Amino acid sequence: MKTSTRVVIIGGGVVGASVLYHLTKLGWSDVMLLERSELTSGSTWHAAGGFHTLNGDTNMAALQGYTIRLYKELEEITGMSCGLHHVGGVTLADNQDRFDMLLAERAKHRFMGLDTEIVTPEEIKKIAPVTSVEGIIGGLYDPLDGHLDPSGTTHAYAKAARMGGATIETHCMVQETNQRSDDTWDVVTDKGTIHAEHVVNAGGLWAREVGAMAGVYFPLHPMEHQYLVTEEVPLIAEMMADGKEHPHVMDPAGESYLRQEGKGLCIGFYEQTCRPWAVDGTSWSFGQDLLQDDFDKIEDSIAFAYKRFPDLEKAGVKNVIHGPFTFAPDGNPLVGPVPGMRNYWSACGVMAGFSQGGGVGLMLAQWMVEGEPERDVMAMDVARFGDWITPGYTLPKVIENYQKRFSVAYPNEELPAARPHRTTPMYDIFTEMGAVWGQQFGLEVPNYFAQGDEPTYETPSFRRSDAFDATAREVAGVRNAVGINEVQNFGKFLIKGPKARAWLDRIMAGRVPQKGRLSLTPMLSEKGRLFGDFTISCLAEDLFQLTASYGSQAYHHRWFLSHLEDGVDVEKISDRRNGFQIAGPKARDVLQACTRTDVSGMKFLDVWEMTIGQVACIVQRVSYTGDLGFEIYCDPMDQRALWNALWGAGQEHGMVPFGMRAMMSLRLDKFFGSWLSEFSPDYTAAETGLDRFISFKKNTDFIGRAAAEAERATPPARKLMAFEVDADDADVHGYEPIWLDGAVVGFCTSGGYSHHAQKSIAMGFVPTERAEEGLAVEIEILGKMRPAKLITTPLFDPEGARMRG
Repeated sequence: MKTSTRVVIIGGGVVGASVLYHLTKLGWSDVMLLERSELTSGSTWHAAGGFHTLNGDTNMAALQGYTIRLYKELEEITGMSCGLHHVGGVTLADNQDRFDMLLAERAKHRFMGLDTEIVTPEEIKKIAPVTSVEGIIGGLYDPLDGHLDPSGTTHAYAKAARMGGATIETHCMVQETNQRSDDTWDVVTDKGTIHAEHVVNAGGLWAREVGAMAGVYFPLHPMEHQYLVTEEVPLIAEMMADGKEHPHVMDPAGESYLRQEGKGLCIGFYEQTCRPWAVDGTSWSFGQDLLQDDFDKIEDSIAFAYKRFPDLEKAGVKNVIHGPFTFAPDGNPLVGPVPGMRNYWSACGVMAGFSQGGGVGLMLAQWMVEGEPERDVMAMDVARFGDWITPGYTLPKVIENYQKRFSVAYPNEELPAARPHRTTPMYDIFTEMGAVWGQQFGLEVPNYFAQGDEPTYETPSFRRSDAFDATAREVAGVRNAVGINEVQNFGKFLIKGPKARAWLDRIMAGRVPQKGRLSLTPMLSEKGRLFGDFTISCLAEDLFQLTASYGSQAYHHRWFLSHLEDGVDVEKISDRRNGFQIAGPKARDVLQACTRTDVSGMKFLDVWEMTIGQVACIVQRVSYTGDLGFEIYCDPMDQRALWNALWGAGQEHGMVPFGMRAMMSLRLDKFFGSWLSEFSPDYTAAETGLDRFISFKKNTDFIGRAAAEAERATPPARKLMAFEVDADDADVHGYEPIWLDGAVVGFCTSGGYSHHAQKSIAMGFVPTERAEEGLAVEIEILGKMRPAKLITTPLFDPEGARMRG
């Protein structure tokens, strides 16, 4: 056995084999996979082997599309069969909400180039004849859906990797992973020790145990999953005699998926009475094993399936496959460099391995070889969960996700499991004031404040929700007087040290401000794509505060630490510095009433230290609402005292609390972008307009400068613009296609309703040469073409007089 290699991958399931293959494909041949038993042991060998492209996240859907297309390439490379059956698949909708979701997904697929289509009940019956369409109002057909041979596919990945120079050691159990002082790794096995530059945890059911060897907790959990294979079904036998195969059928109402298996049918369930497996850890003795049959937990699911697929009831059960597989709390994989570790990578929690395994392998290999993946992978980035997450949080969220696997995913839905988890000192005060809570990165954040007969629960919907009136009231309160909300849901960092300014000058593309001032800046990757959207506040010549997305703080912290230099200290203080934002025409009056400092001379983008009430604060003259506003930061222990001062002074000025629903409406008035909507690693600064904050004059080779300079010389093909939409009862949420001259030319990044202007607004990309005032387009919202026109003048304070005055 080799004793040194560039990469050790731990785990020989389909994901580990995919990572191995993709590393060789990108030129790293000195790579090695270790499997303690046989390839496919764990979850891979007993998987149902289905694959599909449908996914609420467009990047995940694109990666699933890549995975499916890869299988023919693997067969051509290796000469091995993956057992491919491209039979197509239809997802059923038995109510309007489910149909709205399919309409929204179909719209996304238009600009992604996926050839799906909405089908009627009559068409469904022709496509999938075993289906009873009673109560069905429509469906979504995807010709790429199908199934394969799990074992054959995994071995095809393995052979392709070996052909690229990779080594695979089976019956080789990893016992320890120990990091050396130079950040390389010693992987101790029962066959000897291997020295590696990188370690990849692709441990599947054992990912938790493998992670523990390196002192890392991976938030995932195995769940029991059961599917049945029937004896011969006459209708299927007849189709086969005619040279046809029955397509897949996904039935969200019945929490089931169905496909042909030989001359019979295979049906699996995501039942509500689900059971977690191996709660306290996965036994090393488990391998190519199955769990005891358990018909009791799927009894209701089977009864429903007999009504939806009557032929099932007439067929005997040939096989029962009951085995475990892993979920992360939100159901997406855990992929990428593990925060706080050097050269330790995750490829875990891939519960849909034959839909996602190829894409996961490609993205991780690009990350390792090229320094960044080619697209935004935040949805599966292991850094999307912070160091606050625990097994006690993971378990109920995994159960919830399993139960909702086939449920409607609403854009405004707030899932209840394991909540509240993290709260600020304002939680009980805001609750008493009627706060209706959302969550971000485990933190409870008010969505809006219900008053009078306004709903204390926001009903999930693809259309305008029942929080519409409450949001309008809060927006009016901000625009006409003054509103207050927390600034807890900003990620915050302190950068300090004698080289802090020089380091920031290199890390950030924008200008680093002087003492007492702040600046706005993008943070770029080497390829010029957006890695962050930051505010830099200079508190002293060697001390800076950074603020950005709260939900991306682990992602940003990992980036900072990977570029750290001597003379610079980076400290994540997101939860150690809290406070409030006040915004609106009366904001200055409220602030002045609380402090002896004369704030009349505080200019836009100033940063001052002052005492407010009895609390020492950092005050910034800036606001995401686009109005006159101030961000006020303090020690969380002082936050309630700060609240008492601000709220008390605000009463005579009509102060109202406002939540995230109002905030996201207010920002539309100024066409302000939002991180992971308008600004993400999928886009560049020039495409989004953030290049106006790049300091091309500074004499620093900042990260991404060459790419940004190239875009400056040759403008990008698309441009982010705002649109006024002739909407009905539904607004843009994101990824709706933009039509021009009968063709899809772009897509929306986000949108909503401007309560101030009383207009539906969308933001999205269109061809640069057509991005002019008044351009008439159509935006497809829930299957309907809505007229829209491009607008360039902000809906509120277009000259910025109130914000800057």
